[in-house]
Amino acid sequence: MKKQIWKPATLLSPVPPVLVSCGSVEQPLVLTIAWTGILNSEPPMTYISVRPERNSFPVIRQTGEFVINLPTERLLFACDYCGVVSGRKTDKFRAMNLTAAPAKGLSAPLIEESPVNLCCKVVEEKELGSHVMFLSEITAVCVDETLIDEKGAFHLERAGLLAYAHGSYFALGRRLGRFGFSVRKKKKSRRR
Repeated sequence: MKKQIWKPATLLSPVPPVLVSCGSVEQPLVLTIAWTGILNSEPPMTYISVRPERNSFPVIRQTGEFVINLPTERLLFACDYCGVVSGRKTDKFRAMNLTAAPAKGLSAPLIEESPVNLCCKVVEEKELGSHVMFLSEITAVCVDETLIDEKGAFHLERAGLLAYAHGSYFALGRRLGRFGFSVRKKKKSRRR
């Protein structure tokens, strides 16, 4: 395979576009972030990288709280809108008919329409250049009960989550395998 060499760029894709809410239930703010991910399992930690000029930046910095709300196909328009429209001029919650609801243990609200919400408390800030990274502990996860079956198993694949790659949004599709499938022993069938 022949390769071209390009200058350094942010081409790690796909990434999850997420709606990040902050502020309060009475005065909620929301912005779309694609620079996010998991940092650690124990304790569960995540991060968001935010440009300092974003309207939500000083609120997150001051309160040390935010919620990562996973968007679905139904929230695609809101996800894009909240990434390109400034909260300085527009109440994005109202414009997108989003519902601010209390988040477990935070002043920051969650977005009720999102099926999965990660409640986060900032533990460290790291200035990186164009963005500031907020390293955060996940203090609670709120999950829509429709994603949990009668046996208590979580079915995230039912949510219709989004992915973002090189300027485009994609719907997550069919499952190709489960973690560890490459080394799992095949079950032997019992003959009777």
